[in-house]
Amino acid sequence: MRVVVIGAGVVGAAVAAGLTRRGARVTVLEAGVPGAGTTATSVAWVNANNKTPKAYFDLNHAAVWAHHQLPGDWFFPTGNLECAVTGEHRELLDARVTRLLGLGYPVERVTARRALALEPDLVPPPTGTEYVFFPGEGYVQPLRLLGRLLGEARDGGAGLECGAEVVAIESSASGVRVTVADGRAFAGDVVVTCAGRWTQHVAATAGLTVPMLDPAVSGAVTNGFLVTTSPVPARLSRVLTTAALNLRPDGGGRLLLQSLPLDGLADPATPVPEEVRAEIMALLPGVLRATDGAVVERAVVGQRAMPGDGLTVAGFADAERRVYTVATHSGVTLAPLLMAEVAGEVFGAESELLAPFRPSRFTDGPAGPAPAPARRPGQQ
Repeated sequence: MRVVVIGAGVVGAAVAAGLTRRGARVTVLEAGVPGAGTTATSVAWVNANNKTPKAYFDLNHAAVWAHHQLPGDWFFPTGNLECAVTGEHRELLDARVTRLLGLGYPVERVTARRALALEPDLVPPPTGTEYVFFPGEGYVQPLRLLGRLLGEARDGGAGLECGAEVVAIESSASGVRVTVADGRAFAGDVVVTCAGRWTQHVAATAGLTVPMLDPAVSGAVTNGFLVTTSPVPARLSRVLTTAALNLRPDGGGRLLLQSLPLDGLADPATPVPEEVRAEIMALLPGVLRATDGAVVERAVVGQRAMPGDGLTVAGFADAERRVYTVATHSGVTLAPLLMAEVAGEVFGAESELLAPFRPSRFTDGPAGPAPAPARRPGQQ
């Protein structure tokens, strides 16, 4: 089978690798360079922690374990420690823990002493703070994961064409033809679109409708600040989540910081404002010791790939079953699972996990509004 994969982010690379495992002849088309889209600006926290509805939770839960089955030096399965200080946060966290335990998700309530054993440089919050540890979770270095997946695809014979912006997808009884901006054309039996936040535009070139939220107008739903610090002598081994600040290691002593309450100020068309950088950095010493003097090394507005109703899209988008579309938030979490599940579907084996997420829902009836990203108490 000849398959054209559109997009060389972490999802496209995973799908290409899965297809080569099944013996497909794969060509990957990338408009820019691999990983230049959402992959490069992702928190890359591997989890199913607050994913709803249940079908979406099940998909992400299976994906967490797919990461554990694809270990490597890009994956850090060190868990996530969450600290709840306010009464509202404690109440919501308690309800979430109860729900997750009922779903069989690994979660542990831990004491302050245990929390400090996990993270010795954690600044002890006030008495009454609740701590919950999610041992199955982790984080990845996304470009290293991308290299692993894209490398496997290339080793399996896949070709990679960069600077190949798709302008037309034409289907017929004999196959599919994909034309790029410089006039080149690529033929296949199936095309799989993994174009992230450009999915709606790419689908339109085939006359198909797959609505995506526009980061230019969707505010905090699709945009968020990410700040990387200079190297610091602080001990941090895992994802650490609080009401005001989420953080994780980012290599070489650097930390990656995210403050969800500030995401409503994010504008992908402008640089991160200096006052936002300062506010995020001011939160750090209140959470982690040995971080005084840290400065901003990199600050970006991450843009999430968000389908119109906030849920994953996966399946054939056309009646002829020539154009298969994948679009999702949580792409880093889902990538190792999609590697097998999407490739299987292209070869005719329907996935129970992907069945609730068909693109036909956008043509069979109106989709519901996209949910806002999961928030901590007190956030807007």
